[in-house]
Order: sequence, then C-alpha cells, then structure tokens
Amino acid sequence: QVQLVESGGGLVQAGDSLTLSCAASGRTFSSYAMGWFRQAPGKEREFVASISSTGGPPLYAGSVKGRFAISRDNAKNTVYLQMNSLKPEDTAVYYCAAGRTWYRNSRSNEYGSWGQGTQVTVSS
Repeated sequence: QVQLVESGGGLVQAGDSLTLSCAASGRTFSSYAMGWFRQAPGKEREFVASISSTGGPPLYAGSVKGRFAISRDNAKNTVYLQMNSLKPEDTAVYYCAAGRTWYRNSRSNEYGSWGQGTQVTVSS
C-alpha cells in the first residue's frame, strides 16, 4: 500500500501559477506510475495528468495540455504538478494517485492508492 500526501493548493487569480506536490511512502516509488486527478463541485472526478515510473513523455487531459506539467523526483519520492495560466474552470480538489503498474494511465481504476486531496481555487 502507498500513502500519499498532497500539498500546495490555495486561492489564486486567473492567469496565476501554482505547483502541487505529492509525497509518497510505502512501495518503492520508482516502480509505479503517478497521476493527478481533480474533482470540481457537482462533477465527477476527471483525469489531469500521468507520468510513468521512470519518467518519459507524460499524458495530459486536453483541457490542461500546454498549461500543466507533471514531473517526478524518484530520489525524493515526490510527484509535482506545475499549473500555469490557471482558469476559473480549473477550480477543484486535486488528488494524486499511485498507479497499479509502471506505465502512465488516464483511467482512475488503474490507480490503487489516493491522497486526501488539496483544494485549488481560481478566481476570475
């Protein structure tokens, strides 16, 4: 089992940047993919970004491609989500998740452990 703790959320204005972090413990961090998902009020949880266990080209949702960047530091057991040019529609609780396998994936059922979430609010 993997334990995940997100941090870095907050209240920002449209156009601002924010970086989320997710610290992992438990399984060997470099053995599994990591993902970010988000859930806005009244909406279902949606995929944001994913990165394979040893890096490589990430996978992004179309709504964030070109604005968000996922990265990982296996030496620090941490995955990051750099969010630029934030929009009000990016407002949500953001969750990091640990994959069941090493390869990046956009499907939530491919992730076995989830963090508690961190709130990101973007004002217009």
